[in-house]
Formats: sequence, C-alpha cells, structure tokens
Amino acid sequence: MRHWLLKSEPDTFSFDDLKRRPKRTEPWNGVRNYQVRNFMRDDMKPGDLGFFYHSSCPEPGIPGVIEIVSEARPDPSALDPKSEYFDPKSDPDNPGWLLVDVAWRADFERFVALPELREHPELAELLILRRGNRLSVTPLETAEFQFICQLGGIDPKGLASD
Repeated sequence: MRHWLLKSEPDTFSFDDLKRRPKRTEPWNGVRNYQVRNFMRDDMKPGDLGFFYHSSCPEPGIPGVIEIVSEARPDPSALDPKSEYFDPKSDPDNPGWLLVDVAWRADFERFVALPELREHPELAELLILRRGNRLSVTPLETAEFQFICQLGGIDPKGLASD
C-alpha cells in the first residue's frame, strides 16, 4: 500500500463536499500535470490511503483521510468543451488525462494546519513543504502518513483494510 496527499481548494471541492457525495466517493478529476497523471496511472492502487489537503485558503491543512477506490481511468472532463478542465488537444482514442475515484475514510479529531506540519522534523521531507511545489498529488512515506494521523488524533492502524 502506498500513501498520498491530494490537494484541493475548499471553495472548489472540500473534504466536507466529499463526505456529502453519494457513497462518500468522487472522481478526482481535472489533473493537468504529467507527473501527477503518472502517479495515478503507475502508482496509485485501490486501497491506498491518503490525506485530503485544503490548499489556497485562509487555513491550509488536513481535515482527514481518504482512500483510493478505483484504478486510473480516462478523465472525461478533458473531452468536454463545457468543462473548466477541457483540453482541446485531448484525443478520445488515446486519452492523455486520467482520474481516480477517492472516498472519505475518516475525519481527524482535530484539523492539522500547515504551520503545524512545518514544526515537525519528522515531516521535513514532505513535498508539500518544499518551496515551489505545486503538485496537486504527492506521495507520502508510510512513517509520514502514520505521524500525521497521530497529529490528527487517530490511530493509523485502525485504518487498515479489512
């Protein structure tokens, strides 16, 4: 199992929005970065866990845990001229953009804000903390995932799939 951090602006799509969706599941669409697309295509698998990270807002940080619940598949928004994620260069016969479905897994007992993430030497290598990193999806080490779960007040062992 791998671990991930997925960023979204809460005024676009928030953790609470995910929890309100049917089956608490939503396609993670609109990715238009090749490195992130490759993470989805090559590395993400159903059952992987990650964090939903609120970005570009007054208080960036992590409200809880998500699970990857599908294999990567073509992102239909790339082919839809009405979508804000439309890519006129997209080819339906050779889709360049992908998505995965994510599902709500657990709320943190307390929100873990960006300044708190920066305080801990155990998290010094987090890509989200590096200057200039703008990737919307980044991998996490298992130890980082477990440490952040503990900061949020939940036991990461309790998240293991049945």
